[in-house]
Amino acid sequence: MTGFHTFVLFLAAALVVAITPGPGIFYIVARTLAGGRKEGLASSVGLSLGGLVHVFGGAIGLSALIMASSETFTLLKLVGALYLIWLGLKTWREARAVDPAEVPTTGARRAFRDGIVVEALNPKTAAFFLAFIPQFIDPSANVAAQFILLGLVSVALNTSADLVVTYWAAKARAGLAARPSLITRMRQASGAVMCGLGTTLLFARRASP
Repeated sequence: MTGFHTFVLFLAAALVVAITPGPGIFYIVARTLAGGRKEGLASSVGLSLGGLVHVFGGAIGLSALIMASSETFTLLKLVGALYLIWLGLKTWREARAVDPAEVPTTGARRAFRDGIVVEALNPKTAAFFLAFIPQFIDPSANVAAQFILLGLVSVALNTSADLVVTYWAAKARAGLAARPSLITRMRQASGAVMCGLGTTLLFARRASP
């Protein structure tokens, strides 16, 4: 198994990755501003479970197969990107209600499910795990077990960062609750962020072998 020194290095690197603003954090902020703390927390947990799909997929070689196939990568990328863009458009449309206070939110259950789908259909997550985790694996030991262990640690750190972001995004939203027009603008901005993330995913390139 991975030695103690290597594991500490992995923790340090994974922590830096977790707290570095990226698509996951921006997505959590967008969902929290659009639907409040409950939806933000549900989205965080959903992203976590979606990340586990790639962890176990990578352990059994599924992610490697996806990244090796241009057709599979492209199909997964298109589905994930279009789904995220659809969520963004839906959020923007619902934010433009006559009475901003009556703008419907998706609910925690829907946000949870969306989080799983968005992350599970993100091939860049698969690429990240396949590029990052093997650097800290001892090839002379059980590779699959090490991949799962390090992947679980990475997902846990990412989720912890997402929960912190959710907390502060919810506080920012609550502070503006008395100004409904700003809530509408925040929801519209959230929808725009989701569309932007989906568009970015559309242009994601498969890593060269």
